[in-house]
Amino acid sequence: MKFAIALFSSPHQPATRRALRFAQAALAAGHEILRIFIYQDGVHSASTNLIPPQDESDLPAEWQAFIQEHQLDAVVCIAAALRRGVLDSQEVQRHGRPGTAAVLREGWGLSGLGQLHEAAQQADRLICFGGH
Repeated sequence: MKFAIALFSSPHQPATRRALRFAQAALAAGHEILRIFIYQDGVHSASTNLIPPQDESDLPAEWQAFIQEHQLDAVVCIAAALRRGVLDSQEVQRHGRPGTAAVLREGWGLSGLGQLHEAAQQADRLICFGGH
């Protein structure tokens, strides 16, 4: 089965861990993940700025390792990312923000909602985690 995964919740919400565990289990079971798309507060999972407490796991780092290990297509909604200060070096320059650090984790790319729509059309199932 081909899955597209959408994540809407911030890294400290249980839905973020559930999304990662689902993705890991899907691949382990032989399924395919066409794209992981993060939106709304989920964009913080692609930021290098978050530092979890010592007694908590670092879900953004776990997502990054998972994406890189499996060479997955991982997309961050650019509008949601800009609104929350999750920028790559290209966006820092494009918006004229000298002194602003690029905080988008390696492995993630910025793009529009069209990427979510496309993945939903190509996948057998769109699985959403978090949101209201």
